[in-house]
Amino acid sequence: MSLRGLIGMAMENRRRWLALLVMAAGMLVEPGPEGVADGATARPNVLWFVVDDMSADFSCYGGRRVATPHVDRLAREGTLFEHAFTTAPVCSPSRSALITGMVQTAIGAQHHRSGRGALKIELPSGVRPLPAMLKDAGYHTCIGDGLGVSGDGQLGKTDYNFQWDRAIYDASDWGARQPGQPFFMQVMLPGGKLRGESIESIRALSKRAIDTFGAAVGLDDVELPPYLPRDPVLLEDQAAYLSAVRFTDAHVGLVLARLEAEGILDDTVVIFMTDHGISHARGKQFLYDEGTRIPLVVRGPGIPRGVRRSDLVMQIDLAAITLAAAGVAQPASMQARDPFAPGSEPREAVFAARDRCDETVDRIRSVRTPTWLYVRNFHPRRPHLQPNAYKDGKAIVQRLRELHAEGSLNPLQEQLLFAAQRPEEELYAWPADRHQLRNLAADPAHAADLADLRRRLEGWMAACGDSGPEPDAMYDSDMAVYLAPGRPEVERNIATMKAWWAEGK
Repeated sequence: MSLRGLIGMAMENRRRWLALLVMAAGMLVEPGPEGVADGATARPNVLWFVVDDMSADFSCYGGRRVATPHVDRLAREGTLFEHAFTTAPVCSPSRSALITGMVQTAIGAQHHRSGRGALKIELPSGVRPLPAMLKDAGYHTCIGDGLGVSGDGQLGKTDYNFQWDRAIYDASDWGARQPGQPFFMQVMLPGGKLRGESIESIRALSKRAIDTFGAAVGLDDVELPPYLPRDPVLLEDQAAYLSAVRFTDAHVGLVLARLEAEGILDDTVVIFMTDHGISHARGKQFLYDEGTRIPLVVRGPGIPRGVRRSDLVMQIDLAAITLAAAGVAQPASMQARDPFAPGSEPREAVFAARDRCDETVDRIRSVRTPTWLYVRNFHPRRPHLQPNAYKDGKAIVQRLRELHAEGSLNPLQEQLLFAAQRPEEELYAWPADRHQLRNLAADPAHAADLADLRRRLEGWMAACGDSGPEPDAMYDSDMAVYLAPGRPEVERNIATMKAWWAEGK
């Protein structure tokens, strides 16, 4: 059964499902070693929720349109980070960074879905995926849906851009671990992808929300950022996205119920996060808040309860948190930091990078301090919404292009979404300018801040060995995979990319 179907079944039959979980707990949990009661382990289990395409739109983060009691519970019983940011606003570079504790540009994994063709990407010497390190330390490593009922052993989403051995994962679930053995579980959830790309799939999810929860989000209740018009297609999409938030929270609740039924919730460090923000015209694939700001909540043994932290953290820091919880030494070269470590100093800045996404070539870098967000566009002569088959296949982007062609967008929307060129540098006072609407890079009053941020970014890029444009041979290797099914729109876009590159654009 698909994950989508599994969630639907679970929600429609919740009481019966929880009873089955309790029964399953009695069958799955083996007696622990002597001196360890009720299935508890000497070292904590670690469980990650990693959600696709979703911003911090949960009620514990101030979201007002849908209730998210289960993620809220994690926040109430653990620590919530208000200012957590991904290092990449698209799935595969983000997940490659997360699983190694290394920024994707430092390991050559920055291009989306790269290394899939004839040319492969190998991790640098000394860099290992986290599951391999934990497996060496005696952990049962697994990746799946967290419900433990699929039984097919198929692993959950990985999407790593480098070569890796499937053996770093023991199974798709923790149920098959040895008696008393701690586990590292990655629960992979589709999140914002539940709403699909077409208007039909958007409406189908809203209908499913009515069937499951008794109501869906009304269009009049939807909030959109100022750079998006209040068009019916965009409003329906946002309403369906909020239903996806609710379905995600419900799945979290089922996994927490299973942990409780097995008597191991309080022996488990539970971490909830998303890989990047919402998929939209200025979200996924871009370095503004809508693309890089993510929820991050941690609950479990040794984690302060009921705490909200405002310091800056990077998504890769989960690797350091996990290794510390497991009692595994962090490699000296790993870039992750444990914000719970005694004497830990807050990060002065966090960084992010966007590179090729599918067939579409771009290179954007950013540095964020508690005061400023600085963005550098390395291809400023290319439009913000470059041709991209993935994004152009979405009903919301198609509608935006139609409104642009009709002249129906207001000047702000035209400027931010459809200007023929982008500024080389962007500077935002992001805590106040939450949608990054006012670019202050040209303001002489902020020249000193701009120069400081420019130096910070260049220093970080040098320290990471940021390698610049993707070699032609690697691009062609990966594009051969994209073109294999026969996709004329991708072929056209590749030709455009190469023409622009030849023009120095």
